[in-house]
Amino acid sequence: MTSKLEQLRAITTVVADTGDIEAVARLKPVDCTTNPTIVLKALGTPAFADAVKEAVAWGKKQGGQSDAVVAAVADRLAISVGAALAGLVPGRVSTEVDADLSFDTQASVTKARHIIAAYKERGIERERILIKLASTWEGIKAAEVLQSEGIDCNLTLLFSQAQAIACAEAKAFLISPFVGRILDWYKKSTGETYTAETDPGVVSVRSIYNYYKANGISTVVMGASFRNVGEIEALAGCDRLTISPALLEELDKDTGKLERKLSADNVKAEPLQSLDEKAFRWALNEDAMATEKLSEGIRLFAKDLVTLREMVRKELTLAAA
Repeated sequence: MTSKLEQLRAITTVVADTGDIEAVARLKPVDCTTNPTIVLKALGTPAFADAVKEAVAWGKKQGGQSDAVVAAVADRLAISVGAALAGLVPGRVSTEVDADLSFDTQASVTKARHIIAAYKERGIERERILIKLASTWEGIKAAEVLQSEGIDCNLTLLFSQAQAIACAEAKAFLISPFVGRILDWYKKSTGETYTAETDPGVVSVRSIYNYYKANGISTVVMGASFRNVGEIEALAGCDRLTISPALLEELDKDTGKLERKLSADNVKAEPLQSLDEKAFRWALNEDAMATEKLSEGIRLFAKDLVTLREMVRKELTLAAA
C-alpha cells in the first residue's frame, strides 16, 4: 500500500522543517526550511560538532569588536547548517535574516546579500537558497528589492490575507503561512475545539491559496507550522508544505487514502487587491491574531538568536583560555 506521505508527494512538494541531518537523509524531502530555533537545535547535535569547532577557530582569527565577531561566527554556523542540508536535498534551503532586523529594510537587504555571498563561497549558488524574512512591511519591502536582484525570498511568520497580498505585490518567490500558530491563538482565545476542516489556520491558507490562484499570482504558497497530520491532509494539493520529521514519519506509516483538497483548477474568482503601507498597517492592526502572532514570532526567533550568540561567545571565550 502507498503511504499518505507518498500520496502527498504526488500532488504537493514536501519540505522538511528541520535541521536534523539524519531525518532529512531518511525522509528525502525536496527542500528544507530553517530558522534560528532549528539552527540552534541542530548545532546541539553531534552532527555539527566539527562545524562549531571550525567556526570558533575562524572567529578567533577575526579582528574587530567582540560583538561583531560573535555575530559573524553565529552567521557562519547558520550557513554551515544550511550548507549541510543543501548537500542532502535536490531543491532549496531557506536561511533566515536575523529577527532583530525585522523592522529595518536596508539592513535586511544587506544581511541577505551577505548570506548569498557566504553560500557562494561554499559553492552553493543563489538558485539553491531562499532568504527568509518576517512578513512585516519592512521585510516585505526588503523582499521586493532582493527579488529584483534575482535573490528569491521566503516570507515567513505570515498570518493574514493582508500580508499575503503585500507579498504578492512584492513578487515574493514564496510565502509561509503558519497554520498551527493560528490554531493556537484561536484555541486559546475562544476555548473551542476545531476539526481539520474548521481549523482557522487551514481556512486561512485555503483562502490565500484561492486568492493567489484566482488571480494568476505566481508566488508559491507553502503551509507551515503544523500541529497534527489532520491539518496537513486538509491542505493536500497546496503548492508546498513544510513538515516536521515527526509528522512526516506519521504520514509515512499511514496507508489510508489521501484526498486532494486544493487545486488551481478549482478556485473561485476573487478581485485582485492592492495595499499601500497605510492600508497594510491598518489591516494588520485590525487583525488581533495576526498582530499578536507576528510580534510573538519575531520575539521568539530573536530570543533564540541571542541564545545562539551567547553559545558562540562562550565557545570563543573557552577557546581563548
